[in-house]
Amino acid sequence: MHTSGYANRSTSFSSSTGNGTQNTSGRVSTGLISEVVYREDQPMMTQLLLLPLLQQLGQQSRWQLWLTPQQKLSREWVQSAGLPLTKVMQISQIAPCHTVDSMVRALRTGNYSVVIGWLSDELTEEEHFRLAEAAEEGDAIGFIMRPVRPGSFGRGQLSGLKIHSNLYH
Repeated sequence: MHTSGYANRSTSFSSSTGNGTQNTSGRVSTGLISEVVYREDQPMMTQLLLLPLLQQLGQQSRWQLWLTPQQKLSREWVQSAGLPLTKVMQISQIAPCHTVDSMVRALRTGNYSVVIGWLSDELTEEEHFRLAEAAEEGDAIGFIMRPVRPGSFGRGQLSGLKIHSNLYH
């Protein structure tokens, strides 16, 4: 499994929305976009990594939004995974070409603690910037889930973790 996360990514763009990332409860901003590249034949690895975070986010008063291309979440799986059934919202049958725009709109609202969307292609720099800006504005986390085929690991860049942060660069 390959995970590529971007936390507090430094860019040359400036946000026109101002710095509204801290709210009155003193909570530190959690605006973040992370990409999880996973193998479809090993779904347990992804669940082991994401479920603890999703369970913790489920304690917030905000919703969790799942934008799935074809699959429908099972109520039984949501409950057995320890996720709050009353706070999980799903939109299925969403066309991949609309996933990024839908994520941006949802992240920006501040109504969701996390927005999870499935894409088959890597994000462009512009898409990543839009998502990161929306996540900061809505004080939310966005996960891009990108499946890869088992045989595709032999080509291209090696698997690894990438965290771009202005703290280190």
